[in-house]
Amino acid sequence: MPPFLAYDDNNPHTSRTPLLLIHGHPFDRTMWHPQRTAFAPSRRVIAPDLRGYGASPVTPGRTPLTRFAADLEDLLDALDVRTCVVAGLSMGGQIAMACYDRLGADRIRGLVLADTSPAPETPEGRSARNAMADRLLREGMRGYADEVLEKMVAPRAGREVKAHVHRMMTATDPAGAAAALRGRAERPDYRPLLTKVTVPALVVVGADDEYTPVHDAESMCALLPDATLRIVDGAAHLPNLERPEEFDRALGEFLTRVDERP
Repeated sequence: MPPFLAYDDNNPHTSRTPLLLIHGHPFDRTMWHPQRTAFAPSRRVIAPDLRGYGASPVTPGRTPLTRFAADLEDLLDALDVRTCVVAGLSMGGQIAMACYDRLGADRIRGLVLADTSPAPETPEGRSARNAMADRLLREGMRGYADEVLEKMVAPRAGREVKAHVHRMMTATDPAGAAAALRGRAERPDYRPLLTKVTVPALVVVGADDEYTPVHDAESMCALLPDATLRIVDGAAHLPNLERPEEFDRALGEFLTRVDERP
């Protein structure tokens, strides 16, 4: 049975630990182009479009984080990936936590959490996410994309980076984005889970991130038994695109450490 999700699978025959990259909202797998370019020559790199995003099917309604995690488990099974490092940014980081909750250390050898938060949604946040879902279904993505672009990336980000981020947002199907927003509005508290993670973790955050500020990353890092924190100067919510060299340096060091573990 073919995978449900659209995906890129680069260099599938190397012996190093595979890397699964989970994009954020409202983006797609092209978000990870710098990391695929950097790491695919030497290891297997899998980058899917999540349900409702990019070239993957849209299922209107509500898509909880657990549904995204189940989709990714099915993809790993279809590709015969027994273990991997899971890296997620923003919503993708929350899905990475859901993946660890579902699959555990038997399949996930390392966890990369970038510009994300393990805390449950607040009542105000639930109302705001559901209201935004209604707005996107009513108006489409462009107005939202125009409003948040310079919060997603720092105002001084390069023109090509801004264009790429804006293009991903406006190309997203409003029904898929709305379903994810409604699902995230009901997200659980992953903080207790993080205290029980038994694999190495890397926490990355842009120094100027307004959505998930540095102090949130510091608090998340403190919960993890074996975690490293990397703060990327000059970046906001998407340091992997804004400062790919710094992001890739931190990720590369982490992957080497995971590869060397027994």
